[in-house]
Amino acid sequence: MVTEDEAMRRAVALAARGLGTTSPNPVVGCILLGPAGDVVGEGFHAYAGGPHAEIVALAQAGERARGGTCVVSLEPCNHTGRTGPCSEALINAGVRRVVIAVDDPTPVAAGGAATLRAAGIEVITGVRRAEAEMGNVAWLTAVRRCRPYVTWKFAATLDGRSAAADSTSQWISSAESRADVHVLRSTVDAIVAGVGTVVADDPQLTVRDLRDGTLAIKQPLRVVVDSSGRTPKDARVRDAAAPTWIVTAAEAGAGPDGRVDLNALLTTLFRRGVRNVLLEGGPTLAGGFLAAGLVDRVIGYVAPKLLGAGRAALVDAGINTIADAVDLDFTDIARIGDDLRFTAILRQKPADSSPDWKPSDHPERKAP
Repeated sequence: MVTEDEAMRRAVALAARGLGTTSPNPVVGCILLGPAGDVVGEGFHAYAGGPHAEIVALAQAGERARGGTCVVSLEPCNHTGRTGPCSEALINAGVRRVVIAVDDPTPVAAGGAATLRAAGIEVITGVRRAEAEMGNVAWLTAVRRCRPYVTWKFAATLDGRSAAADSTSQWISSAESRADVHVLRSTVDAIVAGVGTVVADDPQLTVRDLRDGTLAIKQPLRVVVDSSGRTPKDARVRDAAAPTWIVTAAEAGAGPDGRVDLNALLTTLFRRGVRNVLLEGGPTLAGGFLAAGLVDRVIGYVAPKLLGAGRAALVDAGINTIADAVDLDFTDIARIGDDLRFTAILRQKPADSSPDWKPSDHPERKAP
């Protein structure tokens, strides 16, 4: 017999298998327990347009789901899109109880819990909510704010240098850290870099399996922020390995400084189905995102090296005094090869604590 709490932990773990392949949909995991409390089916949402987690689990369980319990990391959807509503599928399967971790915040898909209750099914919400929220943080943040979740990734020496005085930067981090970055890239929808980084380092910005050098099957969109169109015609980001968008100020709109309006950029990406963005460089672009309040998470690879001079990992973030420093809360610190990798989220300031989103703001909201 499996408890509902244990089943939810498994559902959240299953959901993570869909990271990087489900956008613009969320990652979702589902466990079906039979009337006796045994696991009769499980599933996760693997790719956009494919069957939802509940449908996969129901197909596995068959008639064994009747009279049982559905444990799911996100409220079952209540609308017909590329697939039918999961709420109706659960009703038709004859489940008697549904346990949900997180309510669906989207105005289009929400309402599954109410539909289930109206059909006489017992519905419990909030089980392992914090854990499920963290596992789906990129999608949840994106749909609540109508812009992608942004992770700034950088590599630096212990004294905060991303390049030496002669501009050399390969390789500050270890081979293990670079392999770890490819895993990170595989979980996002878009990789964003500035034209300065593209001109200086000519990165490919793709997901590669470093064991044999091959490309991953699914590649994130490559986004080059290039206000005046300086990206070289032969730059590797223009190759056929992955889709690329060279963003100019003329196309995306310009801010007061004449550069690409970063808020407008993220809004456009959201409308294109991008929910999870990895910001990879360089220091000026990272500073612009931070100054605009557009960074949600920071992942840093810190190498046991000292340079004493050279390019800083971050510049022009609009911070002039210690009182205005961006405060972070560490969520993870790990050793990767010779390096330390830290993950941190931005600490919310009191002035930022009120919600900046309401359902009527959502671009996918439809009139009843």
